[in-house]
Amino acid sequence: MSGDYCPSRHHTVRRLTRVVNVGHVGVGGNNPIRIQSMTTTDTEDIAATLAQCIKLAEAGCEIIRITAPNKAAAVALKKIHQEFRSAGFSQPLVADIHFLPQAAMEAIEHVEKVRINPGNYADKKKFAVREYTDAAYAEELDRLHEAFSPLVLRAKALGRALRIGTNHGSLSDRIMNRYGDTPLGMVESALEFVRIAESHGFKDLVLSMKSSNPKVMIEAYRLAAARMAESKMDYPLHLGVTEAGEGEDARIKSAIGIGSLLADGLGDTIRVSLTEDPWHEIPVCRELVARADRLVENGENTKISFPRDPVDPFSYSRRPSTLVQFSEKCRVGSNELVRVVVRSASGLNDWQAAAKEVLDAHNQQREARVEGLLVDLHSSHSNQALLSLRKALGRTVPALFVQTTLPLSEFPFAGEGCTLVVVKSFSSEDDTELKNWADACIKNQAILAADVDATAITTLAKTLASIPAGRLIIAASKPTPGLHALGTYREIIRVLYESKINSPLWIRVTEANAVILDAGFQSRLLEASLFAGGLLVDGYGDLLSCETPNTTAKSLTLGYDILQGARCRQTKTEYVACPSCGRTLFDIQSTTLKIKERTGHLKSVTIAVMGCIVNGPGEMADADFGYVGGAPGKINLYVGKTPVKFNIPQEEAVDRLVDLIKEKGKWEEA
Repeated sequence: MSGDYCPSRHHTVRRLTRVVNVGHVGVGGNNPIRIQSMTTTDTEDIAATLAQCIKLAEAGCEIIRITAPNKAAAVALKKIHQEFRSAGFSQPLVADIHFLPQAAMEAIEHVEKVRINPGNYADKKKFAVREYTDAAYAEELDRLHEAFSPLVLRAKALGRALRIGTNHGSLSDRIMNRYGDTPLGMVESALEFVRIAESHGFKDLVLSMKSSNPKVMIEAYRLAAARMAESKMDYPLHLGVTEAGEGEDARIKSAIGIGSLLADGLGDTIRVSLTEDPWHEIPVCRELVARADRLVENGENTKISFPRDPVDPFSYSRRPSTLVQFSEKCRVGSNELVRVVVRSASGLNDWQAAAKEVLDAHNQQREARVEGLLVDLHSSHSNQALLSLRKALGRTVPALFVQTTLPLSEFPFAGEGCTLVVVKSFSSEDDTELKNWADACIKNQAILAADVDATAITTLAKTLASIPAGRLIIAASKPTPGLHALGTYREIIRVLYESKINSPLWIRVTEANAVILDAGFQSRLLEASLFAGGLLVDGYGDLLSCETPNTTAKSLTLGYDILQGARCRQTKTEYVACPSCGRTLFDIQSTTLKIKERTGHLKSVTIAVMGCIVNGPGEMADADFGYVGGAPGKINLYVGKTPVKFNIPQEEAVDRLVDLIKEKGKWEEA
């Protein structure tokens, strides 16, 4: 597979696609990245669904999706569409179809676009184990052609668009048995339907490759773009992390998945799936799009072309790195957990307050520990404060990171307490200074964190390679001119790889590295997630610091939450929760909160909360337990993707879920 899934991994250049018109809204080409959301009401409740459509339109949603789980719901779309237009709104409506071609054939008459799921549009998922011969597989494709062609032909006649929307959780048995539950299976599932559409000369298609796991989602979209390029296809992409959940965790996962793909130039329309009222999704979408627009603008004048970094973009593998030891229990490197470094809000101006911040942060987040504390030292007058802080931290914090502009002769290496990490910036002209600082760190049992950019790393590579293993960490606190922050790290990694330097990599989310659109925490959260998450899902990074929030506790929490969102390190209960739609069989928002109240202290358990069975069993492949709507007022409980308890009354279901967790030995008392 070619690595050319995007125009550049170093600065943002949008992938050029054909334009697909969804009503009057153009998707792809040079059109803006379009913002979407989805109603959560029962579609047959026309008044309620219309009210949500209007509220979404007023919030700035450009394309509005409505579920049509049966023909009656598809019929209701006619009235909804008419009344929406009569109310003065022009946003196109999209019908979301699962399982029923007859519902799709009805819906295409009333709305501007229909989304079908190739995993269940013409297939019934039975989790069957079967080997397909080439002949049997060809027969299945002929059956698909017969089932899907009527919708394609009707869409072509009416001037409608179609979205081929693959979900990681609902691949067909045919695809599962040939390709497995993989990004490749997701892509092949969509391309089967694309080829059927193309056989009829129909190309008004948008593709999506959604998963609740950002790693899987990113790999699938990259693979889809690469496969389309090989096949001379240029269809737009709709981006989304499905079942992301609610609150900050959901925004982090969405920014990791959607944001990092936008930074690579992929994506023409997006939806952030939150287990919240759908209009809350729109501000998050807007901010991700605004950040992508800024990255495109910054990259427009870049003429520099860099070689590819060594990652396989279609398969996760952690970058190998040598061990650096902070303490007996805290080591840094590719076989260790990604460690969290926190910038002290007080710094050396008040070292006692800095030490107290750490203790307070640990009391608030018992599983999220400060593994490195970062302070600035720019005057020798603060040397005594540094020595006092280092001693006070003792074993509470494994390492004290000291970012300094002092000359080497004035730096206080002597002292006792936690391990000392000297953070020093070096430019291309600083080869001799780098060697001197490295020698001093080795002599004084300290570790050097060399802060460089993509230009300096090339010049300094030989000296960096001479520093003994275990004494060097590489970081970049600011981007290289012409590159975005992701591109800067990718180029640094390429040079390290070619120079055979395996030192650990420290991802620093700083003001200089960030595209901060406003002073609010959400902007900083999204930026940190996009940047750090985009590196982590490629297997890059051994340490992480989020240095833009203004409190130690907030920086600490954000760092650990990003690691959890990127599936690198779990320190609290993971929730996979769908955003709700007209198929949902219970109030998913209040139920999710109840489940969180009972289970939020379980640090190594993943729980899926699913409104219905459409994507539930598949998306729960990564979950330990599942809470799934089986019928109105009835809940089915799962272990992994296997149902074990059926038709539990909803009022008892949370208690029964807790009992199931206890039965399987996963329960801990709060």
